[in-house]
Amino acid sequence: MTTANINTDMLTWARERSGISVPDFARRCGISEERLREWESGERKLTFNQAMRFAEKAHVPFGYLFLAKPPEEVLPIPDLRTLEGQGVQRPSAELLDLVKLMMQRQEWYREYLQQHFAQANPYVGRASYSDSVESIVEDIRACLGVEPHPTRGKWDDYYRDLVQRIESLGILVMRQGNLGHHSRPLNVDEFRGFAIVDEYAPIIFVNHSDALGARLFTLIHELCHIWIGQSGISDGNTNTHRQEEVLCNAVAAEFLVPAQEFRALWQQDSESWEDNLPPLEAHFHVSTWALARRALTLNFISEQEYGRYIFEQKMRHEQRKGSGGPTYYQTKKAQISRQFSQAVVGEALSGQLLLREAGELLGGIKPGKIETFARELGV
Repeated sequence: MTTANINTDMLTWARERSGISVPDFARRCGISEERLREWESGERKLTFNQAMRFAEKAHVPFGYLFLAKPPEEVLPIPDLRTLEGQGVQRPSAELLDLVKLMMQRQEWYREYLQQHFAQANPYVGRASYSDSVESIVEDIRACLGVEPHPTRGKWDDYYRDLVQRIESLGILVMRQGNLGHHSRPLNVDEFRGFAIVDEYAPIIFVNHSDALGARLFTLIHELCHIWIGQSGISDGNTNTHRQEEVLCNAVAAEFLVPAQEFRALWQQDSESWEDNLPPLEAHFHVSTWALARRALTLNFISEQEYGRYIFEQKMRHEQRKGSGGPTYYQTKKAQISRQFSQAVVGEALSGQLLLREAGELLGGIKPGKIETFARELGV
């Protein structure tokens, strides 16, 4: 059987890039750990089929295994994340591949809009760093047509309503917790969301691996990035000193929980600061996660108290994962911008776009199932 003349150093690089451990990677390839180590050390050659399977499991192009040295992979948009005051150096394969997919969608949608003689989006870069937090918040509320906070309903209903209103402004909102499969989860410790600014097709991405309550804050944070015309990947760090992150954090906090109103309702003499959260949640109709963060930024609680509370919220979120869920097509409908999905499906069904290309843009939907997805969308 013909062996593949590949650079064995690239095997180790590809596996480590995937973030998959040796035992797990060997299991996915259907081989022993010893065999995997023999491949990576060069003691044993791989056949072409084995090399192709290796590349597939490592989520890298097959041709990468023949390179003399690893390619330099950098994020194509500004990295605004911080870790102990330092920039995060090495993005995961999932983050790199996700940003690439979002930019492919953006490029397609931009061309689609231009072909249909659409005007540039007027909401991109309509504010600047010199504008006050209050003026930006007031402008966003006016454009979305919302009050300072909802007066009824649950906060997750508010989240869905805001997504629809943001999309109505021509801003695409994408949200998912993995890269098409549970074996490639998006790590919330790595990033919470990002914004990719474009004159025609601005995109917001919200990491749905995050706790439910945190997503609302991320959504508005990334919307502020579109408003000030600044692309970037964010991790939601409360200690950031980056100008754009400080501003977007402040705008998200004021948009969701107005400071003046919050101060008036906070009971400093409560037995526990957490006793404030249920009545505040009922008043503001936002998550207790957002309320705890607001309490921190207004100096009602300490970093330690906030950190402990958020850790408990994360644990509860992890325990709730995997308890049933929607169908495949309902999931796709929720993950991908509705405007984008309708445009892709419409072009595919009218013969203007190959079904195969449409399936790729929609995150792997099989060409023969595009019509099924169209029915789910109501197209």
